[in-house]
Amino acid sequence: MRSLALFFILILIWTTGLLAFSARVDAFTPAAEPERADGIVALTGISTDRIREAMKLLEEGKAQRMLVSGVNRDATRDDIRGVAKATRRIYDCCVDLGFQAADTLGNATETAAWVKAKNYQSLIVVTSDYHMPRSLLELHAALPDVKLTPYAVKTDDLAAKHWWRTAPSAKRMIMEYNKYLAILSREAFISLGPKEEDRAVPDKAAGGATS
Repeated sequence: MRSLALFFILILIWTTGLLAFSARVDAFTPAAEPERADGIVALTGISTDRIREAMKLLEEGKAQRMLVSGVNRDATRDDIRGVAKATRRIYDCCVDLGFQAADTLGNATETAAWVKAKNYQSLIVVTSDYHMPRSLLELHAALPDVKLTPYAVKTDDLAAKHWWRTAPSAKRMIMEYNKYLAILSREAFISLGPKEEDRAVPDKAAGGATS
């Protein structure tokens, strides 16, 4: 009986979290005009609108440079320029392509390397509305000291307010929420582990070896 009660409590918590998650996704659009930042990153995915919207921000002078993270390795610079509908002058001077990322964690790793190489302190993050919460989690973990400004692109076939009305919307929202929870769990586990400053070399009194 207690196990059944616990199961229903967990289901209630999960469902409440899902509703809060979907409300957050819905609140991301329409995207507010972002303040100027050092850089822009567009996280590639199913929708090419992400790259186009990021390019518009760059052409409007919202940042110095732009990274397109997770580009298909078979794509060329001209392919991406065509997708972005970019002005060649700005594209050639100020757009970098990242080919290493294969998922959101990879996006964060690739973006972090780019941001650190450029010594940027602020970043506009462009991705789809449903993907934004998970992207921000991964990017915050990889770039804890960098200011991240979300700029979400609305997903046309996802009604975030009424996602349960169609099977595709429900599937996408639930899958994304579960992935989000997985990252939250991972970060919570990491935070419970030893901090960097605690990983000191054992001293001689503790019997630690030295070389």
